[in-house]
Amino acid sequence: MSTAHINAAKKGDIAESILLPGDPLRAKFIAETFLDSPRCYNEIRGMLGYTGTYKGVPVSVQGSGMGMPSMGIYSYELIKEYGVKNLIRVGSAGSFHEDIKLMDIVVGLSASTDSAWQHTYNIPGHFAPCCDYDLLIKVKEASDKANIPIHAGNIVSCDVFYEDDPEWWKSWAKMGVMGVEMEAAALYMNAARLGAKALAMVTISDHFVTGGRLTAEEREKSFTDMMKLALEAAVA
Repeated sequence: MSTAHINAAKKGDIAESILLPGDPLRAKFIAETFLDSPRCYNEIRGMLGYTGTYKGVPVSVQGSGMGMPSMGIYSYELIKEYGVKNLIRVGSAGSFHEDIKLMDIVVGLSASTDSAWQHTYNIPGHFAPCCDYDLLIKVKEASDKANIPIHAGNIVSCDVFYEDDPEWWKSWAKMGVMGVEMEAAALYMNAARLGAKALAMVTISDHFVTGGRLTAEEREKSFTDMMKLALEAAVA
């Protein structure tokens, strides 16, 4: 079996629980650092996917690309065609608040968005995409056990990376939104529509208040605390 974007050969090549970093090189890093006996099942468009075991439990990790369209494609195919049940995004985000600092971990309880993604569902109103409660609790339990602090609240998934108005983010910050990324809302809506569980975790890589930012290499390889919490939730 294969799809237009994933070339896993047969059922079972992809585990029921999967981590979804945007960067395929982060997927490779997670697989080679944390999984036992990882094997690559996907290389289409360079969007690497691996399956191995973590604490004896099968887990996959799949690059999902940048933006809601790319996340939408991969999450849809993983759920619909490969039977994935638990999807945990492990990405990066920009903080809107001084007390949410570089390298802090944020869990998206909900994902606001400026995207028109929900039009495909023909909803007569505005849908509020939310995470799965069971996955949230598992991450919180792993956080407490490992003494790795997390923030939890509303994040926003935006379509535009280079906004024309430099002050655009302040309106979201006034509403208590913690930060911005580009994929969670599509993941949450696909999971809701298709009956899967989803959670978005992000590590702060950019800061709108202080102007701080991480390097590309730091984004790829330094988010290990978030990766550990996601893996613990995936096998709990």
